[in-house]
Amino acid sequence: MKTLKDVISLKFKTSESEGVIFHGEGQQGDYITLELKKAKLVLNLNLGINQLGSIYGHTSVMMGSLLDDHHWHSIIIERHGRNINLTLDRHMQHFRTNGEFDYLDLDYEITFGGMPFSGKPSSNSRKNFKGCMESINYNGNNITDLAKRKKLEPSNVGNLSFSCVEPHTVPVFFNATSYLEVPGRPSQDLFSVSFLFRTWNPNGLLVFSNFADGLGNVEIDINEGKVSVHINVTQVKKNRIDISS
Repeated sequence: MKTLKDVISLKFKTSESEGVIFHGEGQQGDYITLELKKAKLVLNLNLGINQLGSIYGHTSVMMGSLLDDHHWHSIIIERHGRNINLTLDRHMQHFRTNGEFDYLDLDYEITFGGMPFSGKPSSNSRKNFKGCMESINYNGNNITDLAKRKKLEPSNVGNLSFSCVEPHTVPVFFNATSYLEVPGRPSQDLFSVSFLFRTWNPNGLLVFSNFADGLGNVEIDINEGKVSVHINVTQVKKNRIDISS
């Protein structure tokens, strides 16, 4: 396929921070890869190798953050020659690709949800997408519908289910005054706690617990964007331990 214009759109949701959403490549050095990296959206694009080599034509654009929140996010890529509009959740970024070519020349196949192993170093270091996609549209073709009706030829549909499984975790939202108090476990030598959290606030108390018999306490908080653990023990000489990350 040699195209001057492309329109690619889809919606996705995932709890994974890494994964290839869409990929295509050609024999002349052309490629397009849309992926999640560290929960941000990254579009890598090259419209072909010139005499200066492929690095000159390589263009990479990053958008968004915290996209692994298991909420639906929408993406639209509109390309006309070297001019690109990348829209993520109605926020549009316009850019122009490097290099001197206008056509995207892709061979053989394009893939959604991952990329085929090509033997290139870039292909085996990337994770496949894990999550849900819907409304996949590629240059006017409804890929989701065609795949479901098995109208894509040739195609390799590996282990797909046409439904979206919701996660079993139940989130809890805390405002500035709310808290959750649970009973402790007296006469236990072990204190263990684990949780996932997400916040826009740089400061806040996450966990606090007193030890039994007045032996001290443990506190986990966010201080200027860093997580800190404070352990106070009343009956030893070095009575305070502070860990920050």
